[in-house]
Amino acid sequence: MSAGARGRCPHCGCADLVEDSHYAQNQLVCADCGCVVSEGLLTTTFADEGQLREVTYSRSTGENERVSRSQQRGLRRVRDLCRVLQLPPTFEDTAVSYYQRAFQHPGLHAARLQKKEVLVGCCVLVTCRQHNWPLTMGTVCTLLYANLELFSGTYLQIVKVLGLDVPALSLADLVKTYCSSFKLFQASPSMSGKFVEDKEKMVSRTLQLVELSSESWLVTGRHPVPVITAAAYLAWRSLRPGGRLTCSLSQFCKLAGVDLPHPAYLRVQELLSILLRMAGQLAWLRILNLDKQTVVKHIGDLLQHRCILLRQAFRDEAEEEEDDQKREEGEEAGSETLKSHEKKRPASSPQPLLPPCMLRPPKRPCPPPADCSITGDEDISDSEIEQYLRTPREIKDFQRAQAVSQATPGAPAPS
Repeated sequence: MSAGARGRCPHCGCADLVEDSHYAQNQLVCADCGCVVSEGLLTTTFADEGQLREVTYSRSTGENERVSRSQQRGLRRVRDLCRVLQLPPTFEDTAVSYYQRAFQHPGLHAARLQKKEVLVGCCVLVTCRQHNWPLTMGTVCTLLYANLELFSGTYLQIVKVLGLDVPALSLADLVKTYCSSFKLFQASPSMSGKFVEDKEKMVSRTLQLVELSSESWLVTGRHPVPVITAAAYLAWRSLRPGGRLTCSLSQFCKLAGVDLPHPAYLRVQELLSILLRMAGQLAWLRILNLDKQTVVKHIGDLLQHRCILLRQAFRDEAEEEEDDQKREEGEEAGSETLKSHEKKRPASSPQPLLPPCMLRPPKRPCPPPADCSITGDEDISDSEIEQYLRTPREIKDFQRAQAVSQATPGAPAPS
């Protein structure tokens, strides 16, 4: 029988079909993927033979572990996503094994179809994180047209259910991955030449600004994308400030072809405040009376000595405690020692470097009590007071008072 007469494989479309005998029945098998295209008929029991009932081999063995169509579709999508991202073959095998384990789990097997679609990207993302391959959750959501909240929830569920050890993506890898998607590195008819920038220079300066943000508590407890966007915006303006100082953050995001995160403007203002404090430590910059608009021109010089300038611009907590200790010693020694110590200390000492949440704590109103009749002066019963006894001495005192109250009738109970 020729290949044209046999047809094609319904799974992969290959026309190379070969005949194979399995348990004395002829089968047509795809030589490319191994799919059984057609199989012969055989009888299973003497009752079936007596009534001339013929069944296929797969039905005769009663196998119930065949891969469902939903799982087959998910496995194909895992492989397709790995090939789109140009991942190594070992990554593809690991992602497929994770998808098979997650699909068979009772907590995910009966999930909705939308969640199973997201499951594909989660397995690929877990594999990339374990191999230190820079891939963001937003990139996978864009490729799968998936909801970010549903994706993040499913991702955390997979890590917990399968007991996986997934390292966090480093900030440096995230900066390189995020900046590589910018459309600022190639000239185009829709973009002026003054806006085009060298990729290596921009990524390097953005990374330095992100490290400065990390050292000054601007990254802790916050989403990294607005911080990276703010750092990339300031880095891009500082490399060629001549024609870019008037460019706003929203215009920069439109030129780069990325979305503008809402907190990015606040991160820009916080970074500029740090840079202004650092610029005040350089004498030749102090006389220029820089502001948040003009300090961008000198970002390169500030980053070159950022460790020393940051330490000088903000007092260390250890130094503050040392000054307090010296002040106390000066008070004990006498007023003359204190005056000499105050003369050595500058009049306007810089503040300690603290997280923004401690410098500007949020004003949260205290919720009213649920029961306004409770004042805290209520008597404690004997059955409840044992919960408040901690030390052996308190227990002995309570037992002694209880014995006295029992010996003298009419005496009030101990409270």
